[in-house]
Amino acid sequence: DDGKIRKQEEDFTAAVDAALPEALKLATSGKLRDAIEGLLPLEKKARIACDVPSTTRLLVSIIEMCHNANDWAMLGEYTVLLSKRRGQLKQAVTKMVQKACEYLEVAPDKETTLRLLDTLRTVTAGKIHVEIERARLTMKLSKIKEQEGDIASAADILHELQVETFGSMDRREKVEFILEQMRLGLARRDVVRTQIISKKISVRFFEDASTDDLKRKYYRLMIELARLDNSYLDICKHSRALLETPSVQSSADEWPGLVKDAVLFVILAPHNNEQSDLLARVQAEPKLKQVPDYEALITTMTTSEIHPWRVFEARHGAALQANPALHGEGSAKLVEDLKKRVAEHNVRVVAKFFTRITTERMCELLELGQQESEDVLSSLVNSKTVFAKIDRPAGLVTFRAPKNPAEVLDDWVANTNSLMQLVDKATHVIGKENIVHA
Repeated sequence: DDGKIRKQEEDFTAAVDAALPEALKLATSGKLRDAIEGLLPLEKKARIACDVPSTTRLLVSIIEMCHNANDWAMLGEYTVLLSKRRGQLKQAVTKMVQKACEYLEVAPDKETTLRLLDTLRTVTAGKIHVEIERARLTMKLSKIKEQEGDIASAADILHELQVETFGSMDRREKVEFILEQMRLGLARRDVVRTQIISKKISVRFFEDASTDDLKRKYYRLMIELARLDNSYLDICKHSRALLETPSVQSSADEWPGLVKDAVLFVILAPHNNEQSDLLARVQAEPKLKQVPDYEALITTMTTSEIHPWRVFEARHGAALQANPALHGEGSAKLVEDLKKRVAEHNVRVVAKFFTRITTERMCELLELGQQESEDVLSSLVNSKTVFAKIDRPAGLVTFRAPKNPAEVLDDWVANTNSLMQLVDKATHVIGKENIVHA
């Protein structure tokens, strides 16, 4: 307990070999407590002498005798008692707890399981040498609560663990615990906590081929998280990351759905530099050619042509209706956002080819009412995607941004330099002609 390494002072192996058979006989004859009490003085001597193997044998044997006698109350009682004895050896406690954990699987009923779970979690609380056992016990308790339908309690219990700080735990097991924390967080729709927990996993961990199953689970959870948060660009990124998994690439049942989701959600994302870059990457995806409906969809959204919603729906409506993402909870919002993105695409095309246009003509091209057209235009102006000014009395929309004095002066200087170069060239040609004909 003081952190010092102590040497074994005496070997009690022979004494333990002699005492254990006698204790087992007593326990078998129904005198369990007498058998255990008879071993405690020897346990004390072995503990004080730092005889780890003998102390471990005694502690494990006491737990085994309680189990063999089917006395679960005494098993819990002596687990706590032995773990709290002064100067108890950490290795011995670890082995005892591990043995007690094995008996959880064969407990006669749920009440006994919960009682023993609670006892073992109390024994392992705050002890680094049994942190892995405590984590596994906590996971088991969380699963029991989940089976009872108490998702909130299951999530709270598991979120108590900070497994990323456990130095003795295998990295794969850590990731499994964190993924389970994410799953329960999503089950109770706790988006903020799940986002924080997800950052504990480095995606470089998934570069190893042996982590394929965990990678798939991680990105499925991240897609679900992004759906709850309406983060369309993240859904596209996670779908593409999942698509790069070898097992997904070889599964004809999985990759088409991911390609479709990548296309759909990159289109649903608001237009900006990052979205444009990702749109180009998705369009370059080799497997997209094997999904022609969605290749046509992304081509429509990257071509500088106006596609009113009526035309867009007639062309791509059937393919989109078959996508499961556009059905179920939240599907109405996705459809509304898709209509908005199509309208925004059309406004960007208008801004590209017109410097000025009447509001009446713009509404006619977009096939939207005046208020709807102004709303879409205003959102694009607000996000600095396009520049526009609306002159309502004149019924005009101007897409050309006014130049500041410095820009006007630069243009004038450039024009003047170009003019003088032309004058010099003309003078040179005239002079050359005069010399030839002189």
